[in-house]
Formats: sequence, C-alpha cells, structure tokens
Amino acid sequence: MQFKQISNKGDDTIANELKLNLDKNSKLSIISAYFTIYAFNALKDQLKNIEEMRFVYTEPTFIQSENDKKRQYQIEKNNETNLTGNEFELKLRNQMTGPAIAREAADWIKEKVTFKSIKGETTVSKKFIVENSKKEEKNLTILGEMDFTSDKLGVTHSNHMGGFSVLSSEAAVKDLLKEFDEIWNDNNRVKDVTNDVLSHIQKFYQENSPEWIYFVSLYHIFENQIGELVEDNIIKKGINFKDTAIWNKLYKFQQDGVIGAIDKIERYNGCILADSVGLGKTFSALAVIKYYELRNDRVLVLCPKKLRDNWTIYTQNDKRNILEKDRFNYDVLHHTDLSRYYGYTGDINLGTINWSNYDLVVIDESHNFRNNSTSKKDSITRYQRLMQDIIKAGVKTKVMMLSATPVNNRMTDIKNQIAFITEGKDSALENEGISSIEYTLKSAQESFNRWNSEDPERRTTNGFIESVNPDYFKLLDLLTIARSRKHIEKYYKLSNTIKFPTRLDPKSIKSDIDIKREFPSIADVNDLIKE
Repeated sequence: MQFKQISNKGDDTIANELKLNLDKNSKLSIISAYFTIYAFNALKDQLKNIEEMRFVYTEPTFIQSENDKKRQYQIEKNNETNLTGNEFELKLRNQMTGPAIAREAADWIKEKVTFKSIKGETTVSKKFIVENSKKEEKNLTILGEMDFTSDKLGVTHSNHMGGFSVLSSEAAVKDLLKEFDEIWNDNNRVKDVTNDVLSHIQKFYQENSPEWIYFVSLYHIFENQIGELVEDNIIKKGINFKDTAIWNKLYKFQQDGVIGAIDKIERYNGCILADSVGLGKTFSALAVIKYYELRNDRVLVLCPKKLRDNWTIYTQNDKRNILEKDRFNYDVLHHTDLSRYYGYTGDINLGTINWSNYDLVVIDESHNFRNNSTSKKDSITRYQRLMQDIIKAGVKTKVMMLSATPVNNRMTDIKNQIAFITEGKDSALENEGISSIEYTLKSAQESFNRWNSEDPERRTTNGFIESVNPDYFKLLDLLTIARSRKHIEKYYKLSNTIKFPTRLDPKSIKSDIDIKREFPSIADVNDLIKE
C-alpha cells in the first residue's frame, strides 16, 4: 500500500494531487459537506474530461421540512448557499466571474454529475475516491476533514490545518469504493438532489425579475420574524387546544390574533391586545386563557367591577354559558380589589388569597393602569400592588392586557402597561434592538409634540410617521396586537355570517330644557343668577 500525507501548503495540495490523477477514464466519487463552483473552476480542465462524478452530501442538503415547503422564498442552509462560494472564497467572488463559472459548472453537471444527500443524522466519513479502469496506478483515495471547496483543495488561503491521507493501493481503493457504493445505492439513507443543486447554481447567473428580488429582500429584512405565526411552532403539542369550544367559536382573524398573542407572551412574557371595539377581545382572551389552563397554569382575570359578569359567566354551570364544555377555572377579581386587604369578592377571600401564585394575569381595560402615582404617603397604588404582589412575587407571571385605547392622551401612557410585561426592566428588549424602553417612548413623545405644533396643513400622518423614531413602532409591534375593522375587512375574506355595521355620521340633536315652554329661558335664568 502506498501512503502519503498532504499538507495543503505550497504545491503539496489536494488540488494538485487530483490534477495528476484525473483523466478521461476516471470516475470520481466524493463524500463532502460542501460543493462550490470555485472548486470546480480550479479543476475544470480535468473534471470536464472525466467519465463521471458522484457526490454525496454528509448532512441533509436540499432536504426540506414541512415548514420549509410553506415558504416560497426560504433562504437555504449554509451548505446550500455555499454552492456559490464560502467565506474563504470571497476574493474569488469579488472578481465578479461567478456567473460565468456557474454557467460552465451547470453545463458540466448536466452531463457528468449526480448529487445525493444524506437524509437524516447518519454519520459518514469524508473522502475523495479516484477510480481509473485503464490506469490502476492512478487509483487513489484521499481521507480527512476536507470538502470540495477551493480552500480545502489548497487553491485559496484558509485557516484550515492540513494533514490529509492519500492511499493509492488497489485494495484500499476497492474497499472504500465498496463502502461508498453501499451508501450511494441505499435509498433509505440518501436522496437524489441533482436538480436542486442545478437549480440553485442556475439562479446565480440567471436574470431575476424585480418582483423576485423584492421578495428576497423582504425575506432578509424580516427573516427573524419568518415563522413567528406558524402554529406548529407556537402551540405545544399534546394539549388538544384546537379541540376546545372557544377555539372553534373564533373567526379566522380572531384565531390569528390568539396565535400571535400566545407567541408574544411566550417570547416576551406578555402582550397587549388592542383590537378595536367590537372585534371580540374578550373571546380572544378566553382562548388564550384556555390554552394556559390546558397547560395546568393558574389564571387570574382582573377587570372593572361593572364587567365582572362578562367574565364569571364562563366559569359557571349556567345555561347562558355557551363555553360550558371547556370548564374554565380562572379566578375573577376587580381592579379595586387591589386596594383591599380584607373581605370577599365572590367566594374569594381577599385576606387569604395567594396573589403571587398566578401563572397568567389577564387585565381587562388595562388602560386604567396607565398611571402610577399616589397622593397619599405610606400607601401603595393599585398599580404598585399589582406589580409587587402578583407580577414580581412568587411564580413567574405572564401578562395579557386588553384595551382598545392603551394610548390615551400621551404616547407614554403605554409605558406603565409595558412595565407589567418587562417587570419594570428598562433594557428587557435589548436583544430585539431596543436598548431603553423609556428612552424610546420619551423620544416618540417629543417627536409627537414637535409634529403637533406644526401648521395644520403640514401635520400629516406620513409626516408623523417619518418624524418618530422607528424603534417606537418596533416596540409596539413586539408587544401589541392592534387591528381595526378596516384591517380585518381588507385582509380577511369575511363570510356572510359576519358583517360589521355601517357607522353613521353623528347627528347633533338640540332640545329645549322645557318642551312646554313653562320654564324661563336659560338666558333669563342666567341673568337672574347674576343679579
């Protein structure tokens, strides 16, 4: 057996070894993680003359999952994108010869190459095998951590260490070729991906439509958000959430809102559902509650006292409870109960309740908590009680807030509501590119004040959007879901079963204080008061 080591330095490279041994009678069999067109270009004079080449990817390449198939503009994995060059081939890519090389490589592949990919997690060793039926002295196998890239072939500089083994005995080549053939012919382990490789290489030199470039650009901009609302990635399996009565009562736009809310709650610990009046925020919140109840979480609903019946009805054995099948088991307390330390609300004893043991708190009309100030010393506000005794204390508490008007008079109205989600931590969204929530809101308010002081003709919506720091809108996008009826009508095909009422123009109705004209006029009464 003839054996030698290749250092991949100077002229002692894998590329030169292949050039010496490849000719028109050769068959080349490769197992590698990567294939690049620049490696082809380095050996093209020899590769164009060989009889055939078989290539096996060592890990799943161009093997799509079900979620990948749903994405038309899915960006490929590294071993797929590297077809047109890796980090060590940047200098070659900068020469702008890539499209021409890709076209030449595509023609060669069509004629002489077959690509296959490992399907699963099968471990296979990388190797290059040269088989020459007429010149057996040129048969050889190269072993080691190499790939079919120009840097691993020793053509371009890289930080890879050398030390590749070359075996050139007929017996060694025969044994290793037998192992290769076993993998190559096992359809349970490998899949033919030749057309996928060709398609990807052809994209590199083809002229793309502006529309295609536009969508690919959008993908790159929003790639971190792609898949956010893929239900299989959000809803935990095995809890039969979609079999619940509440889920099946929802319209599609409400279901999407629920999935989005759960996603935000899981990512950021909370969400503000700010859909317009009449879009069913209560039912959407009930679906979120049911999801967490199915996970054995303890849920508290905080609502204004006047809205108590809106929530308690779904926890009762009552004919009016259309969701009786779901057997909701959440607690309902009032905003004002946060100011009480004794007494009962329903059958809940406020003196003994364990405030800190709730996994999820749903706050209806959450805009009532936009202020956090007190005129009394040595006392805490409802806001502070909620933050200290429920959200920060005890178990980790997630928060869902419902409000059609989370921002009332000032943009900073939302600050205290966001603090429930972040537990008051100003840098909680730093990983999302928002280093300071308080500064982002303060800056947005200052921009709004400047915009609001301009002349009416210059005070346009576009002008406002352009003047506000984009981080403000990013913050709202991360933590809120806010849709209007117009949005729903535009983006959802509403059936005849749902139709929003037409909003009539307001009418001014004036009435005298006394329709029988027996009472003095307001003007006369005013004069008498003045006297």
